[in-house]
Amino acid sequence: MGKRIIVDPITRIEGHLRIEVEVSKGKVKNAWSSGQMFRGIETILKGRDPRDAHHFVQRSCGVCTYVHALASVRAVEAAAGVTIPPNARLIRNLLHAAQFQHDHIVHFYHLHALDWVDIVSALKADPKKTATLSENVSNAPWGGSAYYKEVQQRLQTFVDSGQLGPFNNAYWGHPAYKLPPEANLMASAHYIEALRLQAKSAKMHAIFGGKNPHLQSLVVGGITSVRDLNPDRIFQFLHIWKETQKFIEDVYIPDLLAVASFYKEWGAIGGTGNFLAYGDWPSGEKEPDTFMIPRGRVMNRDLTKVLDVDQEKITEDVQHGWYAEGDPKHPFSGVTDPMTEGIKYEPGDKSRFLFWKTETGKYSWIKAPRYESEAYEVGPLARVLVAYAKGNKAVQDVVNSTLKKLDIPADALFSTLGRTAARGLESVLIGGVMDDWVMELVENIRNGDTATYQPWEMPDEGMGYGLNDVPRGALGHWIEIKDKKIKNYQYVVPSTWNLGPRR
Repeated sequence: MGKRIIVDPITRIEGHLRIEVEVSKGKVKNAWSSGQMFRGIETILKGRDPRDAHHFVQRSCGVCTYVHALASVRAVEAAAGVTIPPNARLIRNLLHAAQFQHDHIVHFYHLHALDWVDIVSALKADPKKTATLSENVSNAPWGGSAYYKEVQQRLQTFVDSGQLGPFNNAYWGHPAYKLPPEANLMASAHYIEALRLQAKSAKMHAIFGGKNPHLQSLVVGGITSVRDLNPDRIFQFLHIWKETQKFIEDVYIPDLLAVASFYKEWGAIGGTGNFLAYGDWPSGEKEPDTFMIPRGRVMNRDLTKVLDVDQEKITEDVQHGWYAEGDPKHPFSGVTDPMTEGIKYEPGDKSRFLFWKTETGKYSWIKAPRYESEAYEVGPLARVLVAYAKGNKAVQDVVNSTLKKLDIPADALFSTLGRTAARGLESVLIGGVMDDWVMELVENIRNGDTATYQPWEMPDEGMGYGLNDVPRGALGHWIEIKDKKIKNYQYVVPSTWNLGPRR
């Protein structure tokens, strides 16, 4: 038996993930990913009014709250046969796209970039050389040697105090870091600027959503923000969008390319084979044909064809989950029945959490989603690959251009490097169409169309599902209504696709 290494919690997500690996002779021999928290929102929803579901499911995540609400209201609308007005579709598209802009910036700078950027190394940088570097690779609105010297002094204050704050507990100085000090200082400065921006970009949700997180304007039948459809509010949204999009194009993408140029070997690390995307951002009633980001599957890295996605072929397995035994089930018939017997608690090695161990091979609260019994990766890379393989010209152009700039082969897409790049590239593409939606909304209002809600009646019974593609990947909610109440509710989230246990 090899050496066991446990990382628990994985703090750059919500903190509920545990990774355990067994290493032998410098190679990973075995590995387990497990979710360490049971939420049980599906159980909480039973017997409640379907119109309340989206308020509960938003609490599934402290960051991606809106996307759960969107999938939920879509599920109820499908069960009730509701078609929302065009203005509601546009506002939902804008809120959904704003989520992507905010999320991808936070992910790159504040969650992921510290794997590539050595913060402490930035203290050795020459601010003047850093300013020159920034002028060559970035169109950032701030810069100059005085600016970078001030950032360096702020970092030095952290180090001198012995309290690195958000930069604590890292592997500073490790030889795996490859950026020169000047690049590290530039990236550190942009990390700080991105913190300021992400606080501002979150206001886009508050403008048409009432607040952030846990937006309040989304309802079954449309949007309740009709009073916000005035020039001042729309201009405010447009102003923040422009600033955010400019940061993505002038800072985020140049930083992404600059960092990637030093870590090209990561183009051969961390790849999978199957990719699934639900797609999103409808431009009309015919879905998914009108989606800006298309729906589809790529299997075995074969980009010559895109396969269909049929939600009826999705199942969840609980063989290794802490749930009552049962065969793989489609979400409509899914059961969230936690085990209550046969579990013993033992402190996990090198873990601050208690690890639940059983004699049955169960080790996680995460179920195992499968499509026709196959595992799939979901998320930015899956969306980009499906769109690329389907011939989406905008996606093909930006992907091919990026591969050429980095001088790396197309196979590098199937990797950690490709996955990281996909977030940035789709940020540009999705953000780039938001002004079109704003102008379409303005034109509708100018023509006297201010409807944002379609009245409807709750059916005595019905079944529906709501799919959307969110920053982390394919998200689906399924609901069964009986006697105008929720009889069953299940949802399959991106993390379960990507981090679910084996089967």
